[in-house]
Amino acid sequence: MRTAMRHSANVNFSAPFDKILKTVLSRFLCMAALAAGLIVWALPAQADVGFQRFISGFWPTAKAAGISSQTYNAVFSGMQPDEDTLRLMSKQSEFVKPIWDYLDSAVSKDRVEKGRKFLNEYGPVLQKIEARYGVDREAVLAIWGMETNYGGFMGRHNVVQALATLAYAAPRRKSFWEKELVTALEIVQAGHVRFQDMEGSWAGAMGHTQFMPSSWKAYAADYDGDGRRDIWTSIPDALASTAAYLRKHGWQTGKTWGYEVKLPAGFDYHLADGDKTLTLGEWGRYGIRRSNGKGFPRPSDNAILVLPAGASGPAFLMLRNFYVIKRYNNATAYALGVGLLADRIIGGGTLEGDWSREHMPLNRSETAELQALLNRRGFSVGTADGKIGPATRRGIRAYQSSRGLVPDGYASVVLLAHLKMDG
Repeated sequence: MRTAMRHSANVNFSAPFDKILKTVLSRFLCMAALAAGLIVWALPAQADVGFQRFISGFWPTAKAAGISSQTYNAVFSGMQPDEDTLRLMSKQSEFVKPIWDYLDSAVSKDRVEKGRKFLNEYGPVLQKIEARYGVDREAVLAIWGMETNYGGFMGRHNVVQALATLAYAAPRRKSFWEKELVTALEIVQAGHVRFQDMEGSWAGAMGHTQFMPSSWKAYAADYDGDGRRDIWTSIPDALASTAAYLRKHGWQTGKTWGYEVKLPAGFDYHLADGDKTLTLGEWGRYGIRRSNGKGFPRPSDNAILVLPAGASGPAFLMLRNFYVIKRYNNATAYALGVGLLADRIIGGGTLEGDWSREHMPLNRSETAELQALLNRRGFSVGTADGKIGPATRRGIRAYQSSRGLVPDGYASVVLLAHLKMDG
């Protein structure tokens, strides 16, 4: 068993005590590992002792999963925690980006034009992927565009280092990060990508379409037939992998993600609770029509009415494929961005409705304040935790109805101001 121990034989007693302690502890860990028959990797001069202890303790888990000592040693030799990951995992931004700002960048002119360019450039490949997996080519392209701007930015973090950092420093999801870390090691060991080339986001999402290692393991495809499922440098592999993911989660070929619609005067906004499923024909009997004036091509399709920014913004009837996109990323803004970008890539137009931009969404502290005010007014929403869930939306609707407001359940700065003035 090869070992690598690169450190000085003498302790520098002129160094600060904490540095001396780290050196002693680091050496102790190495000696303990040797005594236990474990691998030993090179420690950096300023090793994070806690992180090295985690790496030492994680070896039995990796070994049980079939990771060799050669792979483990090569990957973790000299590794320290990813400082960016440590910073970002603890960052709690109060800023909330309004959906209209998000969509302005997600479905920008540049991104649409690039999508059309790649639709032409990879046309034959996309046609075959569509035939093999039954997923519309524009949807696959739109996810590629949303995730990395068509490969323009795939992340600069080493995925193994980032996941090791999270497994070490994020105890609330420790089991999740450890499983992802093991899978990342399996990918490297199998030769699908070199360790140093396994780059992605600070949270471990990888490649052109930002798969987590577990998603790679379940869905990644070797489309080009070179023996590797390479979502980092093989665009065909990445696009086929995304199509495989969408197919597995129920994508319906040839059916769109949803329709922008207009609601009639006097519409009952309690129907827009995000859960009520009706056929397009049934929604039509409530007076709902497509914004472009066209009819619904398949009135029997099931749909859910969604108002991303409340009654003051555009309304949509979302079909099954919208919720398949949400399996990729659960944010409504993301799934809507993918759908709109896909439409634009194949020649669709912009939204008919306008966003009412004064109805800004609330940040977390403002949401907690709104929840506390609703509770005090007798509209129970549970704990004022700053998170909007079904209970908060029900409380908002009840309050809005009691005050003669449109009961759309949307938490905005306008609603918060109304609550503050409602003594």
